[in-house]
Amino acid sequence: MAKPVDESGPATASAVQASRPAILGWLLFDWACQPFFTLVTTFVFAPYFVSALAPDPVTGQSLWGYATAAAGLALAILSPVLGSIADATGPKKPWIAVCGLILGLACFTLWYAAPGQQSAIAIALIAFAFGTVAVEVAAVFNNAMIPHLVPPERFGRLSGSGWAMGYFGGLVSLVVVLGFLAANPETGRTILGFEPLFGLDPAQREGDRITGPFSALWFLVFVLPLFLFTPDVARSTLATGAAVKQGFAQVRNTLVDARRHGSVLRFLLANMVYQDALVALFAFGGIYGAGVFGWQAIELGVFGILLTITGTLGALVGGRLDDRIGAKPVVAGAILILVLVCFGVLSLGREHMLFIVPTAPPAPEDGLYGTAPEKMFVLLGLLIGAVAGPMQASSRSLLARLVPAREAGRYFGLLALSGKVTSFLAPLSVAMATAYFQTQAAAPAVLILFLFAGLALLSGVKRV
Repeated sequence: MAKPVDESGPATASAVQASRPAILGWLLFDWACQPFFTLVTTFVFAPYFVSALAPDPVTGQSLWGYATAAAGLALAILSPVLGSIADATGPKKPWIAVCGLILGLACFTLWYAAPGQQSAIAIALIAFAFGTVAVEVAAVFNNAMIPHLVPPERFGRLSGSGWAMGYFGGLVSLVVVLGFLAANPETGRTILGFEPLFGLDPAQREGDRITGPFSALWFLVFVLPLFLFTPDVARSTLATGAAVKQGFAQVRNTLVDARRHGSVLRFLLANMVYQDALVALFAFGGIYGAGVFGWQAIELGVFGILLTITGTLGALVGGRLDDRIGAKPVVAGAILILVLVCFGVLSLGREHMLFIVPTAPPAPEDGLYGTAPEKMFVLLGLLIGAVAGPMQASSRSLLARLVPAREAGRYFGLLALSGKVTSFLAPLSVAMATAYFQTQAAAPAVLILFLFAGLALLSGVKRV
């Protein structure tokens, strides 16, 4: 079993270097979590909820948004509090275990959200919200282990490799589900043309609902190396009750300390703004493709697979750039690329690109992504995937460099808070602008403003 590590003082180049099995165990946490985000939140269960459970797509999107907002509110309250308590008590893995148990129960519950079931909508929304809170809180504790595993000059590579592992895990899980389990209810065949395994009934959408139990089992299997091989933080000498009381007190102190440390506060505010834009980009990317180009499940599924591939490669490259040139330049560069992507998306239409260049209209024989605007949209989507991983990985390595190792949990709780507390703002702004201007082009236009605001805030952060 892994031995605990000392958490006194900030990490230094000579202070800590975990073994290869320990590092691998930590990296596999992202691999273990990702199917929940890829399968449940984005590409399979969420579209199933909107199209098959909700009375209509508009109502379905609204209900799913409310569940996401409720989970975000819970995270905004819980993340810094639990992070501070974990810092006071010491070990992080017991908290991850509790979160994993809740995640597993929530995911298995999604199976019972069947078409025609009287309480299916409530089951799906409640289970999704609990699962989201559990997996995000677990990530807070996992992130807080970074300073105890490697020296600061390797934070970027470790964080980037974790994101890459997560993206690759999402890719593998998406291929398995779309290729062998989830079938089109009209044809009874998967995206690879097979009948679904285990006799899953396409009419009852069992291939879509199986993503819940599948994500739970995936997590339970692949999180085990973290518990077996990765050292935890040493237990505090405080009694449990005193540690919990101290943890609650630290939340207020953390907010005060963040205000005192200008770079930390500016970074948390910047993260809040540009993460909002990134969330909205992913949320509206598929909607934009479906609305402008008429994409169906095959186009959207392949698009998701391609994005996870570029996300994996981008996270690997970004982590090495982080260690070489610093976390801040990587995040800033990713933001600038996303600005260019938004301008590119803004320039596209069904029969034009670059605002004024006309293109041939779509024809039945065009095939997958047959028109020039579709091809350009796919390329821009691949760029989003390529920079999203480095942006998020370098964000957590930047914070790990800014704060003392012994206080990592509470500050990563604030990072989770800053990434969630206004997560409704960019989607709401997009929705309002779209309704006012009556065009989907309002989405990239609004997000450009969010990205520039995040970049301006980030510019004041001390370079590390």
